[in-house]
Amino acid sequence: MPIELQFASNPGDRYPKTSGSRNSSTGNMKIPAKLNSRVSVSTFFAKSHPNDDCCGTNGLPLTPNSIGIFGRSQLLKSDELRHENLCLYLDVIRGKHERTIIVQEYVGSSLAGTFIGENNKQETLLRIGYQVLKALNHLNQHELVCRNLEPANVLVSREFSIKLYNYGLYHMTYAGRYVSFPIGNVRYQAPEVLLGSRENPKSDVWSLGIILAELALGCRLWESLKLSQIVRKVLSLVNTHNVFEKIAREHERLEVYETLDAALKRIVQECLTVSPFRRPLARDALDDPVFDFLRHVELSPGDQSGLTLVEKHLSLSQIYYLWQLAGGDVQQELKKEGLIKSEAPILLLPNMVLLNGKSMSPPKSQSLLHDNRVIFLNFNTLLERLGSVSEEDYLPLIYNTDSYLESPIFKTELPLVIRERDMVYQFHRMMLLNTLLAGYPYTHDLLRSFAAKDIPPLFRGQVWACLLGVVENGLYERLDKCSPTHTDRQIEVDIPRCHQYNELLSAPEGHAKLKRLLKAWVTAHPQYVYWQGLDSLTAPFLYLNFNNEERAFLSLYKFIPKYLHLFFLKDNSAIIKEYLVKFFQLIFFHEPMLARHLHGINFIPELYAIPWFLTMFSHVFPLHKIFHLWDKLILGDSSYPLFIGIAILRQLKSTLLKSGFNECILLFSDLPDIVIETCVNDSETMYQFTPKSIVHRKYALHEEAPEEFDLNYTEDDLREVQGELHPRLSVYDLIRLLRDRPTGTAILDIRSNLDYRRAAIENSVNVPFSSVSLKEARLEALAVPKLEGYLRRRQPPPIVIVVSVSHESAMLFAKFLADSGLPYVAVLHGGFEAIYRTDDKLILQTFDYINTLARHVPSLAAFSE
Repeated sequence: MPIELQFASNPGDRYPKTSGSRNSSTGNMKIPAKLNSRVSVSTFFAKSHPNDDCCGTNGLPLTPNSIGIFGRSQLLKSDELRHENLCLYLDVIRGKHERTIIVQEYVGSSLAGTFIGENNKQETLLRIGYQVLKALNHLNQHELVCRNLEPANVLVSREFSIKLYNYGLYHMTYAGRYVSFPIGNVRYQAPEVLLGSRENPKSDVWSLGIILAELALGCRLWESLKLSQIVRKVLSLVNTHNVFEKIAREHERLEVYETLDAALKRIVQECLTVSPFRRPLARDALDDPVFDFLRHVELSPGDQSGLTLVEKHLSLSQIYYLWQLAGGDVQQELKKEGLIKSEAPILLLPNMVLLNGKSMSPPKSQSLLHDNRVIFLNFNTLLERLGSVSEEDYLPLIYNTDSYLESPIFKTELPLVIRERDMVYQFHRMMLLNTLLAGYPYTHDLLRSFAAKDIPPLFRGQVWACLLGVVENGLYERLDKCSPTHTDRQIEVDIPRCHQYNELLSAPEGHAKLKRLLKAWVTAHPQYVYWQGLDSLTAPFLYLNFNNEERAFLSLYKFIPKYLHLFFLKDNSAIIKEYLVKFFQLIFFHEPMLARHLHGINFIPELYAIPWFLTMFSHVFPLHKIFHLWDKLILGDSSYPLFIGIAILRQLKSTLLKSGFNECILLFSDLPDIVIETCVNDSETMYQFTPKSIVHRKYALHEEAPEEFDLNYTEDDLREVQGELHPRLSVYDLIRLLRDRPTGTAILDIRSNLDYRRAAIENSVNVPFSSVSLKEARLEALAVPKLEGYLRRRQPPPIVIVVSVSHESAMLFAKFLADSGLPYVAVLHGGFEAIYRTDDKLILQTFDYINTLARHVPSLAAFSE
């Protein structure tokens, strides 16, 4: 049977007006050209704290209510809350002076502006009630109530699908505690709500009953009464047996009431049951037989032929994100429509300030009161900029990774911060990531290849999780996050200091989530203890996965063993010591002059670098810098953080070389601004250049057992290494360097002339240790012809490997080279004996042996020319 559904040309209350906005008195609508989806914007103000109540019981400043709203509103944007009968929340923006701006999907027209004809009217009302109950039931399943249910917030599309609008206002304002205006229309509030009840989900069922009663009777209830009179009318119904019938009598609609189908009257009356205990929940009402004819009916999705390519292939949240990159500004749109008005600041000053600190101010501006008006965003600019994009670009086919990255779209040298704001570039990256993420985990290798270029900010949390090998498995749900533990006190002290400049992490909701994540990690690792800094390490994962705590937890769960293996033991002194020794050796390797200066003034890494590595720099840099840093870090192995530390020192090099011990202490107590893109580029270059054995650590997590020619420190070796200033190189890396980078490798053999003539590596230079003086740190002092040209014959200078039969002599000679300003100096681990083999007293030529081995060693990209 056909359904008669008409949209009034002048519906009246709260209907969109021209130029994309709406108010309470006009009703003409202007839909943005081309794009069928509509995105609405509304705004309100949070309640300010009193002037004499600025600190909490812990002595810290009170969190502004607008930040509390911002934190609670994130749940409304979660994937779990998505439902066919709920409008999407796309964004919540915190503006100045406690302003909150809500960006939300808007579908069709509100019931306040919709005329339902008499033909099949009762069936139409049941369809409305059924879909609203489905939406309420979904909210209840996530422990939410609407409390803002009225005809203006029930949207009807032309295909007759129902969506609730503005249903999250009550939740985000903490049941109205964060605002100075009441939530919801008194006309549709249940009696218990007017008497002070807050969290009863059955109250929304009453609101639906009032809406259905109005539609069934064809009139607006108590339209001519004042607010106080409406309250008395609603409360007067508490002793009524049949509320629906009484309402019909009061509004002289008894004849209409009696003509209604008995089943419709029954379901409306059940919704209007006065006692909350006997009133059904939304899920119970859905089981009523009156809705049987709707259970297997699928509503038409509407005409898809008129959709733009953008709508066909992108979600509304992605469209909104691209609109912002294309120059869209929500606050500017509100200003153009008059929903944000600028006033002279002098008008807001108090008239009088009393001695006790209280101020007497003028009345609040009208612009601070609750405003029901809504405007709509115009997407024409976005569509025009994407007009030249073909449909093939929405569905990228990846035949070859290298050729795809070499395409004109991605082959750009623009800085990362510019690429992240380039709408067209981000559009193509988003299309690519949509495809790859849909295929994870089978697309893991492709994700790594494309993430090496850059990671779109919109997908960063998902991509990080994929790169770390996260597969959601329910572990987080099974962990105890509530029981008190001995670490709770320290966690509660740390959380209020963790990235509190960030609106999400400073919100009470952010504090609660961070505490749960930290407690879950401690519970999952009984062998570890909570160390200060773990909160900073968790913060980036929480921020990027605010609505997916499991993914945030599992990302942290995978991240820590990879980069901070054993760092959180109760006694981690050996692990920290080895890490910092390796860091200092790496400074000598890449920046010998700086290392010599820091060593000379005894400014050791223990004085400044422990917070760097314990938190992977998340305690040092703000979040937006950490994101770019970790984009590269997550692609590297456990040694990558060491190169980030060197990159930071490089930017401070000129200052450090002129500073003494005290000046260095002051410099690192308030670290100067670091250019993060330079830091990222330098660290990646050094990481690719440096042989892996240079940064080998015994206490790192090794996925494979070391082979014969890899470094494999014994406890005695480790004690020796921790007293050395220069790194060791494995035989395995020597083989690869001689094979893959022969012109970038210089070998100085400091054995005696006799030993050198008997067996030596081809193209090595013999500098007998016994015949040189190391008092003067100059290469010329070695008196070796053409040595200077040999060691500085190209840029960058070659990696210099010292080979000897005496490890002590090799270290002394390496120190001499580094003191001479020569970078990239390492000592062959095991000395010449490690590459010298005898069989029945037969001496094999070392280089022939190495060449034989090299044929069986796979080529590594990190050591390619």
